[in-house]
Amino acid sequence: MPFANFKIPQGMMDAAQKADLIHRTTDLLVSYFGEGARLHTMILVDEVVDGGYGRADAVFDLEALRRMQARLEPRSR
Repeated sequence: MPFANFKIPQGMMDAAQKADLIHRTTDLLVSYFGEGARLHTMILVDEVVDGGYGRADAVFDLEALRRMQARLEPRSR
């Protein structure tokens, strides 16, 4: 049974975005394992409480992640 587990910051994705993530991940795994795997594919999307994650010894909260995301998005011309 293919299995994927995503950990995302709480409140970062709405229900439609999570559904899209699940559908796309399922399609990706089916592309590797074949259509027969679709019925047995498990995708979990866990929301981590704000401030409950970090990288490189820095604790992140949702606001810090949004600022980082804004810096990475292409600027409009």
